[in-house]
Amino acid sequence: MAGRTRYAVVSCHVERPLDDAVWGRFTELQERRPGGFPVAALIRSPDPGHGEDETAWLARARQAAARGPLGQHTHWTAPDHARPTSGEPAARVLDEGRRWRELGLAPTLFCGGGWYSDLGVAEACAELGYVDCTPTAYRPGYLPAGAPRLALAEPSQIALPSGRTLLAIPSTHSLGMLAREVLVPTGLRATVVHVHFHDTDLVDARRRTVLVWALRALRCRGSVADLDQLAGLLPGTAPERVFAEVAAG
Repeated sequence: MAGRTRYAVVSCHVERPLDDAVWGRFTELQERRPGGFPVAALIRSPDPGHGEDETAWLARARQAAARGPLGQHTHWTAPDHARPTSGEPAARVLDEGRRWRELGLAPTLFCGGGWYSDLGVAEACAELGYVDCTPTAYRPGYLPAGAPRLALAEPSQIALPSGRTLLAIPSTHSLGMLAREVLVPTGLRATVVHVHFHDTDLVDARRRTVLVWALRALRCRGSVADLDQLAGLLPGTAPERVFAEVAAG
């Protein structure tokens, strides 16, 4: 898969894009590129029902897209409640994705809020042409038993019942996991390391410092890439799995 080189990529779940303090910290980090890493912005769509302004959001989404890969990060219930509690999750993904395109954005990535996905959401991502970053290489500890999610240890082509194929690059390391593993010579074993963090991590000085330090250390352990570049290397080399193999609870 993409040769035997270890690749490392970084993404941020931008969940408070209209909070000036949080956005300022994210902008600073994305421009700084610690360790040389372009940081993909997986941005939550504005929620007019909660008073969020689309025009202000669009300006910031365009800024983020000019600095690195851009992705859709769907919160189904509310700005502060990611996983769906009602409705059709796939329809929300399609509605948001189509609206982004109407606004002139060209997202390439997706990540479901709270790591949520199901077959309908996966089909929607494939229809929109996304690379899916929702699968994780570990089970998030806060999820209740049986909570729908996707589990993958390495980038894969997911064969869907519709006949579409969805390329997935799993999120492998949280900030805490990365900080622990870069301290151990044999700690990073994956061929592809995909580090994810949240924009709110950046307002905490200690977590911000740890992130910068860990990314600099990671640079010495693998080839720096961004998610779009990595996605371009994977077709034809990533293993194929059917959706039922990936779906987990």
